[in-house]
Amino acid sequence: MNPIRYAKAGNATDAIATASVEQGAHYIAGGTTVIDLMKLNVEEPELLIDITTLPMRAIAATPGGGVRIGALATMADVADSPLVASGFPVVAQALLASASPQLRNMATIGGNILQRTRCAYFRDKSQPCNKRKPGRGCSALDGQNRFHSVIGTSPHCICSHPSDLATALVTVDALVHTRSLLGTRIIALEDLYVLPGDRPDVEVVLRRGELIEAIELQPSIHARNSAYLKVRDRASYEFALVSVAAALAIEAGTVREARVALGSVAPKPWRAHDVEAALLGKPANDATFAAAADVAIHGMHGYGHNDYKIPMTRAAVRRALAMTAGVA
Repeated sequence: MNPIRYAKAGNATDAIATASVEQGAHYIAGGTTVIDLMKLNVEEPELLIDITTLPMRAIAATPGGGVRIGALATMADVADSPLVASGFPVVAQALLASASPQLRNMATIGGNILQRTRCAYFRDKSQPCNKRKPGRGCSALDGQNRFHSVIGTSPHCICSHPSDLATALVTVDALVHTRSLLGTRIIALEDLYVLPGDRPDVEVVLRRGELIEAIELQPSIHARNSAYLKVRDRASYEFALVSVAAALAIEAGTVREARVALGSVAPKPWRAHDVEAALLGKPANDATFAAAADVAIHGMHGYGHNDYKIPMTRAAVRRALAMTAGVA
């Protein structure tokens, strides 16, 4: 193991300043991803900056009915929040479908949306991986790719994004509040992630040292009527094979607003804009949802072991929309 230095952050300003100049620096909070990857020597930070004592744990209502969630709030605390459960049920459901109770008590919201892929080749340093080291190749292309992506991929990487929460956040138009040496900025959650292209090692738009301070959930009629469906190999403590987050505003039996996001089928939480367009102005019934589900799989391409994800996505979208509309 490489030698590691440790520093406890006294305040956000000092933490950001240190992380911005130290190339090998890494923030640590719950540690459920960082420590895991350090054990595998996939992550090899030279400096760990402990931010656990920074005042970023609050879960508070915002003007207009939204919710601001501190980046250090735990998954368990957010899932249990009445503000989240009542106004944004898809978020609470996604969190409760994630990990185990022990992990949810430790893992932070900021860490969850930045967690790395679960690709076995990424986590095995004996195997070539462009995400770990660009130019080495992608072992999953011709290897065991049952859990990998079927859309948004490139010839350099077909990994899938593992976060249930991030998929749900896309449907409530979540905003990510960050701070860096250049000041603060607000990033739409959907725009936080970068598709692999020819640089799979670049996953997010964050600058070096930039710190996520909070996630803001924006109020809407469709956010209040939302649901999360997770299809997995077993009923608990398992990553999704396919997941669907859906939020619908239905008036007089007609879909007036829609948000749909797919999880575990792309290298980022995949907002299905074409599915949303197929729903707008249509009756909220099974025929509409079946047609939208057909649209959801346009452009999908399997790599052998993961071909099953395409019909599974169609079925999951149809079921998730019916659940959200209350006609399942």
